[in-house]
Amino acid sequence: VQLQASGGGLVQAGGSLRLSCAASGRTFEGYTMAWFRQAPGKEREFVAAISWRGAGIDYTDSVKGRFTIFRDNAKNTVYLQMNSLKPEDTAVYYCAAASRFLRVASIYGYWGQGTQVTVSS
Repeated sequence: VQLQASGGGLVQAGGSLRLSCAASGRTFEGYTMAWFRQAPGKEREFVAAISWRGAGIDYTDSVKGRFTIFRDNAKNTVYLQMNSLKPEDTAVYYCAAASRFLRVASIYGYWGQGTQVTVSS
């Protein structure tokens, strides 16, 4: 079972990036998919989550109105569209999968390898 995250990079403040997370090895039917991030010297924090059919979507307050999470279940892929990026968004971004719709990292049993997002001021 693998989650492969991609799409990170270096962008100027105000710019945009789209992260992708492709699942392989099994289907994640019924699973919540989420994005977390971890900045240097800080704990991993929840960014966004989306339920299997997309009826449930949750964002941390600092990204509301700027980030959009969506998924394509036919492709077993979840995306994070990030607009109006700020230097404080700089972090390694991880995708994760869980059978429950929660913000708590410990309930996510599957994790991608992370992709670096760097926002310059």
